[in-house]
Amino acid sequence: MNVTLILIILLIGAIATWLSGDKAAPKVALLGGLASFVATLMLVIDAQNGNDITFLVEWINKPVVYFALEGDGLTLVMLLLTTALTPLIILSGFGSGFSNARSLYALVLFMAFAMSGTFMAADGLLYYIFWELSLIPIYFIALLWGNGDPEERKKAVVKFFIYTFGGSLFMLTAFAYLYHKAGNFMITDLSRLNLTDQEQFWIFLAFFLAYAIKIPLIPFHTWQAAVYQKAPTVGTMLLSGIMLKMGLYSVIRWQIQIAPTAAQQHGKWLIAIGIAGVLYGSILALRQKDLKRLMAYSSLAHVGLIAAACYTLTVDGLNGAVLQMVAHGFVVVGLFFAAEIIYRRYQTDEIVAMGGIRPLTPKFTSMFLILVLASVALPSTFNFVGEFMVLYSLAQVDLVFAIVGGLTVILGAFYMLRMFQNVMLGETNSKPFADVSFQEGLVMVIIIGVLLFFGFYPKPILNLLTPSITEILTRINRFG
Repeated sequence: MNVTLILIILLIGAIATWLSGDKAAPKVALLGGLASFVATLMLVIDAQNGNDITFLVEWINKPVVYFALEGDGLTLVMLLLTTALTPLIILSGFGSGFSNARSLYALVLFMAFAMSGTFMAADGLLYYIFWELSLIPIYFIALLWGNGDPEERKKAVVKFFIYTFGGSLFMLTAFAYLYHKAGNFMITDLSRLNLTDQEQFWIFLAFFLAYAIKIPLIPFHTWQAAVYQKAPTVGTMLLSGIMLKMGLYSVIRWQIQIAPTAAQQHGKWLIAIGIAGVLYGSILALRQKDLKRLMAYSSLAHVGLIAAACYTLTVDGLNGAVLQMVAHGFVVVGLFFAAEIIYRRYQTDEIVAMGGIRPLTPKFTSMFLILVLASVALPSTFNFVGEFMVLYSLAQVDLVFAIVGGLTVILGAFYMLRMFQNVMLGETNSKPFADVSFQEGLVMVIIIGVLLFFGFYPKPILNLLTPSITEILTRINRFG
């Protein structure tokens, strides 16, 4: 069994969804998403039993391009995140009543296909193709099914597309140069190149521009809040829960491995940029009156801290960064779904129009509160495990980084709890608020279950992940 099975299932699922018609499309898409998750679990079991799950065939003769898919622990963790969140995101959309549903859900599965390919690709050009393919479905999802004024939505989506596509061209240029040096695009060969310090600097910078926009890091973040707000919640979940992790993952898989000396020389500057994003995102979140924009800036703060950990070049830092990617993926999807549940009842994201919801819906209030507490890394939640490892790794580099980065806990608690108070508490709202449906509750319970289970027992993910991280750092130290 090899990793191509995931791509085949998702691609066939996307086609079957589009052919099934609007009424059956959500269920067909859900089935495809669940099948991909089951296949990923089978791949994990195969890998842990010592079976080879990689795939390598020559694809193009000139230039030399391999259809190469890797299946190490880092890849499998990212695949688990993608294939676990995809059916949850699909299920969350069941109550939205989308027009042309077959096209929307087909695009969701096609996006999962492209993102999975990005996480698996071991050939640089194949990786770039999957990276760019993931832009197409989210562009149409946000443009055609988004919220608000059509002109403003179009402007936000086009800006996002131009930013991310433009940044990717720098990465493509870097791959072209690396191909000239190595004769192929395979990560194993690119990471062994004897590049000069100057060559590494420019390669490192080219990758950084692509990844900083995708993550996003300041000052490349200006597209984020508007797109998160204007996209339908299904699209926002895909962006925040999975797609931005492509940039963080790529820092570990490609950037620091190909240019290890540059990573060691300039890592502290990039740690500082990531931590600056923590402060900047938190301050902006404090000022927001729109619920989705507040969560967008909260996400900006969290991913800044994750990016900082990626550049520590320590086992604890990279392990913590990946754990936090997974934890953040689940909690941010849960938070945006909570915002969607409120929007379905009140048809607004304005916080001032909310308040007094708790007496009307105690079940939803309890679940929303757990998600809020998880987002601020309350001990016993998944986010606490990753955030602790991240801050510990920052302290290994410089104690000041850990202290300033730790402000995310204080600031996050302040703006998230204040948001919860304004949205859910206060005098009983005069508007009716139906309690969560079975489908809505199921999505929330699964997400909360994951956050609590791995908050108490993260060992399975660490056991899967650590050998790959150790191997990557060994390679960096050898060639850096």
